[in-house]
Order: sequence, then C-alpha cells, then structure tokens
Amino acid sequence: MMTHAWTENAAGVLRCPCALNCKFVYIAPMFRDPLSLHAGLPGRVGLAVSLAGLLAACAHAPGPQSGGLTQARQEATSWRADDKSNWREVKFPGKSATHYAPVWVSGQNWLRAESRRSASMLSQSLQVNVQQHPKLRFEWWVEQGLSQADVAVRDREDSPARVILAFEGDRSEFNARDAALSELSQLMTGQPMPYATLMYVWCPQRPVGTIIHNPRTDRIRKMVVATPQTTGPMVIERDMVADYEAAFGKAPGRLVGIAIMTDSDNTQGMARTLYGPISIH
Repeated sequence: MMTHAWTENAAGVLRCPCALNCKFVYIAPMFRDPLSLHAGLPGRVGLAVSLAGLLAACAHAPGPQSGGLTQARQEATSWRADDKSNWREVKFPGKSATHYAPVWVSGQNWLRAESRRSASMLSQSLQVNVQQHPKLRFEWWVEQGLSQADVAVRDREDSPARVILAFEGDRSEFNARDAALSELSQLMTGQPMPYATLMYVWCPQRPVGTIIHNPRTDRIRKMVVATPQTTGPMVIERDMVADYEAAFGKAPGRLVGIAIMTDSDNTQGMARTLYGPISIH
C-alpha cells in the first residue's frame, strides 16, 4: 500500500508531496487504495481540498445578488459580464490567485482574468433542470494564451479559459475511489463533491470536440471547445444535455453549479482572458 507523508504548514494547509502540481484533486490524487484516504491525516484538519470539494461548496452555497444576477434557484439563468465579479471566489491552497476584474474593451463590458503562474475560479450555485433548459451560451476572448498548455497532460494541465459545470446524480454509482473523495470533500468543506463535473476548455494541443477524462477521478471530464486557430471574441453555444451524454454516456441530472477559471500554475506561464455574458435557456 502506498504511504503518504501528510504535512501541515504554518498556515494550516494540509498537503501531500504527490499533489504538488495537482489542482483538480488536490488531496491524495493517486491512492492505490482509495479507502485509505484518511490514513495519516493530522488531527487538525487543514484547508487543502480537491476541486470537486470546491465545486461542491459552490454548488450548495447561496450566491450573491447583483443587478441582473438571477436567484440561485431560478430555472433559466443569465449573467452579465460584470455580474461574475460578484460570484464566490474559490482559491486553491498553495496556489497564487488569478486576478478577476470588470473592464470595458471594444465597446463591451467584460470580466478580465489575468493569471500569472496562478489558479483560482469564480463560482455560482444554481438549480437548473437541463432537460428543460439545455442550452448554454457564453462569450470569451483569449487575449493571451498558453502555447505549452495541454489539458490532457498532468504537468501542463492549464487553460486560459474554462467554463465549469457541476451536476447532481445517483451517488450510489460512485466507485470506491470517488466515494472516498466525496467523503473527504464532506469532511473538508461540509458538502459532498458533485456527482459529475464537465469543463469546457480552450486548448492549443487538442482539436475541438476532444473529450478528456481526468486521470484521478472518473467524475471530471473536459471538452475542448476552442483552440488558438480561432482568435478574437468568441460566442460559444452548447447543448449541455448532448455534451454530457457524449462525455459521460448517460443523461445528466440537475445542474447545481457553474464556474469560470483561468489558470497557468502548472506551465508557470501567463494568461489573460475576457469573459462576457453567460446564459442558460
């Protein structure tokens, strides 16, 4: 059985040496025995959590209200560019945070994300029946990409632009590893991890339409929707039901969380993206 030397620093951050470059299951990414996740945990629980746990927090926490921002439990939902600046900021332990700020560019309001060897996201809770409201529309403009990034390679797993969706589902289907990660998320955040997470990403190394399975948990899939071949502002429209079925092989449950994220921590580079309106209908 693999042994992990859990440590806790002065800031109370719990970490494992094997997770130094991992933000998508930050704790215990490669346990051979997933049921041993809690072995070696120090008595005082640290702040390090998996992305799944962070999304769980966004999926269950009440979201702030601002201008055109709709109620978290309203079925059809839309956000202006500057509304997202009021979403909950989610930081990763041990990582510098990406800077998000409203800007006016080319006659339009945007939310600019600037990442300098950093990673963090903005998240919002909601409750949407995607069978009734399957369409997702969002705008982004990748001003500075990451030529060396590759969302399919662990040590280059960065993207200047992501829209992340968290779905509910039947947790009895979890395998032992995912059940243990969900239990750890519950311990760390007070909420279980989402049943499934689908990310729409920009990637310079993979063609549009590529679906990537996360190597550490079967509950996270990435779908490439943009590459450097398309420049300038992009309006992307997706059918969430069709994409979920393509990624997971079954119909989706209720959509419970949405987030945006720009990160460059693994490649140690710099990225800059403008995010525009997002709507679900």
